[in-house]
Amino acid sequence: MARKRKNPADNWMPSRVRRGKSAFEFLTPDGRTIRLCDFSFTQAEVWVAYEKLLLSYKNEETLAALFNAFFNSPDFLNLSGETQKDYRKYANKLMPVFGKMLPDNIKPEHIRKYMDKRGLKSKTQANREKTLLSRVFGWGYERGLVKINPCKGVRQFKEKARDRYISDKEYNALYSISPIVVKIAMELAYLCLARQADILSLTYSQLSNDGIFIKQGKTGIAQIKAWTDRLHAAIELSHTLPLDKGISSIYVLHQQSGSGYTRDGFNSRWRKAKEEAKIKFPHLNFDFTFHDLKAKGVSDLDGSLSEKQTISGHKNISQTARYDRKINVVPVVGGQKKQ
Repeated sequence: MARKRKNPADNWMPSRVRRGKSAFEFLTPDGRTIRLCDFSFTQAEVWVAYEKLLLSYKNEETLAALFNAFFNSPDFLNLSGETQKDYRKYANKLMPVFGKMLPDNIKPEHIRKYMDKRGLKSKTQANREKTLLSRVFGWGYERGLVKINPCKGVRQFKEKARDRYISDKEYNALYSISPIVVKIAMELAYLCLARQADILSLTYSQLSNDGIFIKQGKTGIAQIKAWTDRLHAAIELSHTLPLDKGISSIYVLHQQSGSGYTRDGFNSRWRKAKEEAKIKFPHLNFDFTFHDLKAKGVSDLDGSLSEKQTISGHKNISQTARYDRKINVVPVVGGQKKQ
């Protein structure tokens, strides 16, 4: 019940509502003033406006509101387009469970329960969603929007490192039946050790006499991939991609309209090519991902692990080691060369 007012005629007003200079106003707990409604409103209409405001104000304190604030922040907007898309996808899984909760009411045990249930379907996705949740809580904590980050101390599932090495037979078989756009992308990923996002955004302006300039979207490391005959051939193949009459494109991988490919648009071509390869080459295995092409490139490089790190652009040698997947051939007892 609202406290008694100085003016007894105002005792009917809801809590924190007062007469302002030109309208009824609501005083928030943190001292802000919000215009509620005109003086022309009846007492009943003022109460209706008050209830609506309380509902919206309550919603502003939910985890969904915290996520919305993060998604509109410079921290989020400075991320790559693909990362933003992934974060929104993860949020769509989290919101039905946590969205209406007050952030400070979310405890580590709630997150553990979510992880365990989500992990039954996909441990990897459960980890990614928990990582996003922790990032948003961390962002909110730094700005005084939440008291703690309940994700701290909640263990993620152990993920098995990928060790899939694409053999030359598998690579060549898939390449042979793929459409031109997939062929070019395969060659760029393999030869340049490039990520899909960097390939899809590649423009002709990045080509020079020395090679192809690629600044990795994930690490920010910039390199020029020096020309080889095979790399030249891949770029030349891009000039055969069809374009509508009177249209040109800045993108190496472009659609007929001249626009570049989205991740989903390209992945649909990639999946279709693999399905056709499975039918035509049933004796081969095509269970690899597009990202495994980069691992094949690292594995096929000559030189030591440190030399491969320099070429791949990884920030540390342990990353390079995870991509170096070719199984070494070692001698058996009695098979070693004599000095």
